[in-house]
Amino acid sequence: MRPLAGRCVPGPTQALKRYDAPVIYLNALEFLEEEHEAFRPYEALDELSDEALERPVEAAHGWSGRDLMGHIVSWFEPSVTVARELAVGPRSETKERLDAEWASGGDAVNARLIAEWAALPLDEVRRRFRDVPGELRDTLTIVPEIRWLKDPDYLRYFMDETIDHYADHMDDLAAVLAAAGR
Repeated sequence: MRPLAGRCVPGPTQALKRYDAPVIYLNALEFLEEEHEAFRPYEALDELSDEALERPVEAAHGWSGRDLMGHIVSWFEPSVTVARELAVGPRSETKERLDAEWASGGDAVNARLIAEWAALPLDEVRRRFRDVPGELRDTLTIVPEIRWLKDPDYLRYFMDETIDHYADHMDDLAAVLAAAGR
């Protein structure tokens, strides 16, 4: 593992770990590179057959690969909106609303999102899984760093919705891929 900005960035064969120590990035590119590297293992989900993606996996809370894809991306999509709002102003009403929703019942929010994603055609799930992460990365490049990268609250938000979120679900990813013979 190599130290980077107060964190340890896993090598390709090591599992991601969540760190609560202060995170300091010198620039947005450092964050975006770390985020993209952390997301790479999830890209294997898009290589699975439709049948493998639809199969529930007990070791992944009964989620299928499709559920995992939807869960990860369902938190990316509002993050794109938050980034767009920060691109034009110093605060995000979307983040404030999401924080309040989460505080009133995170499990209910997750259950609602899983149900919404389950209703989508698999082709749409795949499309959004491929497109939305890049859209977030692209959008963050136009947000002034002082509004997100150098703001502890917004940096924590983007960490929670990306890098730390991936780490939280690495065991689920491993279980889904193992069930698919990967």
